[in-house]
Amino acid sequence: MLFREDILDTDPDQIETLVRATGFFNSEEIAIARELAEERLEQGVASGYFFICAEQDEGAPQLALAGYACYGPIPGTKSSFDLYWLAVHPGEQGRGLGRRLLHLVEVAVQGMGGTRIYIDTSSRDQYAPTRTFYRHCGYQQTALLPDFYAPRDGKIIFCKKIPFCA
Repeated sequence: MLFREDILDTDPDQIETLVRATGFFNSEEIAIARELAEERLEQGVASGYFFICAEQDEGAPQLALAGYACYGPIPGTKSSFDLYWLAVHPGEQGRGLGRRLLHLVEVAVQGMGGTRIYIDTSSRDQYAPTRTFYRHCGYQQTALLPDFYAPRDGKIIFCKKIPFCA
């Protein structure tokens, strides 16, 4: 797997395809995932969105984008970051790619002086494996906002403290 932090002109389309393929996100969420990549292309680092993209090695079966993460500093905070997106193509799930992407985000956040990463996810049963994944990666649930996204669909916030490196 090859990892890159730059966003290419083809990435908004590939991110949309990847996020749609997971079967987890509605059309509005899919549009937001695409929009963040477009904002990064247009504004660069000023957008506040940072990416790590995972692609197959050359010669491997062609899968445009195997997975990606989008994160950024939370405005108004000194060293807190949000993980906005972490998605892995269904054909690549269960092979450690999500864990690797999350680790690379943590390393990048630490390098940017970040000390905490926050992750929001749904309380719906469909997201139980997602919540288990975050817990296994050392994230702790810090909040539950009932009925946040919709009736019976709360927002669960996870957090992990990242050691500060000067």
